[in-house]
Amino acid sequence: MERKIYKKLVEWKENSKGKTALLIDGARRVGKSYIVEKFAKENYKSHIIIDFNKVSKDVKDLFEYYLNDMDSLFLYLSNYFNIKLYEHESLIVFDEVQLYPKARSAIKYLIEDGRFDYIETGSLMSIKKNVKDILIPSEEEHIEMYPMDFEEFLWALGNENIMELIKKCYKETKPLGQAMHRKAMDYFRQYIIVGGMPQAVEEYVKTKDFKKVDRVKRNILNLYRQDIGKHAEGYNLKVESIFDEIPAQLQKHEKKFRLASISKEARFREYEDALFWLKDAMVMNPCYNSTNPNIGLKLNTDFMTLKCYMADTGLLISHSFDENGIVNEEIYKKILFDKLEFNEGMIIENIVSQMLVANGHKLYFYSNPSREDASSRMEIDFLIAKSKIGNRHNISPIEVKSGKNYTISSLKKFINKYSKQLHIPYVIHTKDLKEENGIIYLPIYMTPLL
Repeated sequence: MERKIYKKLVEWKENSKGKTALLIDGARRVGKSYIVEKFAKENYKSHIIIDFNKVSKDVKDLFEYYLNDMDSLFLYLSNYFNIKLYEHESLIVFDEVQLYPKARSAIKYLIEDGRFDYIETGSLMSIKKNVKDILIPSEEEHIEMYPMDFEEFLWALGNENIMELIKKCYKETKPLGQAMHRKAMDYFRQYIIVGGMPQAVEEYVKTKDFKKVDRVKRNILNLYRQDIGKHAEGYNLKVESIFDEIPAQLQKHEKKFRLASISKEARFREYEDALFWLKDAMVMNPCYNSTNPNIGLKLNTDFMTLKCYMADTGLLISHSFDENGIVNEEIYKKILFDKLEFNEGMIIENIVSQMLVANGHKLYFYSNPSREDASSRMEIDFLIAKSKIGNRHNISPIEVKSGKNYTISSLKKFINKYSKQLHIPYVIHTKDLKEENGIIYLPIYMTPLL
């Protein structure tokens, strides 16, 4: 599987020259271990992978007792794993480092020693128990790894051409044309169903069997449930309640997450840690209400009003439909042939959120439920800011439309009310690209290019 993050690993090696370690943060089963091992084999003379999910206490104790004696530390590691280490030519990987935070804390001293390169992989890197009583090393660069994006999915299917055409048309703001648009949407609907978890994509490439793909996705969902029970100590029931409620909340016309659906007495402060756990596990992408869409979206954020999207839309589909067994094949056929009406908005909006996050955007929406002023009453699905902020015209509102016939009354109100803040307004839909009255109507497969 070819992954774009590989290029970032190569750039880190070239630029860091042993002065920093690299921490790769990502959800379970997103492909962290695979890509790091591939990188290690292709870029170093030798490497050691220390998997803290499996490794013995003897190895863990080395980081406790031998940080003041690096010669002995590396001698023991080399002999334990039966791998010769070469100065400046070997990589040591701390896999699932969150399970042994002391190893992460040791990075400071290992980098000072300067003999080898270090990569850490893990999830839940910021929850209290994984940072308690350790020194977070300043010598640590941090990147996040997401499910496979649409282009990576196309690579896995052996198609390296269509995305180049999509990029060209996006750059020139012109449509693909009926035949190529239909082909791009055919691929994209497959991507929606399969999702971006590498194991699911691999199964689809091998078998083209959605039932077998669904089994893979359900195994991943079960793993997440096990992680919640094991690692969300003290509030695992609240985490599981939110996790189970995500599909139901996204099905609603107003997709804002209502804690009252879990319990009438539920209060945000009681569920704050549970929401953070799911965000830090990179299982869920929160989208917050920006109350004043101006220069700094974060500065005007209402953190108590949010939408919760699944980090992978393929997992969302398996999580949403037929919870007691394999997703009915009819549902996959309806998605594939664009015949699904119920739940389609939820799926399309979720995949847009997934693509925005993977492209480096924080998720914000705008909601004004004003009863007094109809011109102010509006709901905008997403807001994104320009990469270079100026005094004016920084914010792009995004409306996501799943159906063939739709209105954009909220977007028009937003354009009228916030003209000074406005950059480019977008409608993301399932049709081809067009530009009309200053609004760009973008086919959904172009979302990653925003």
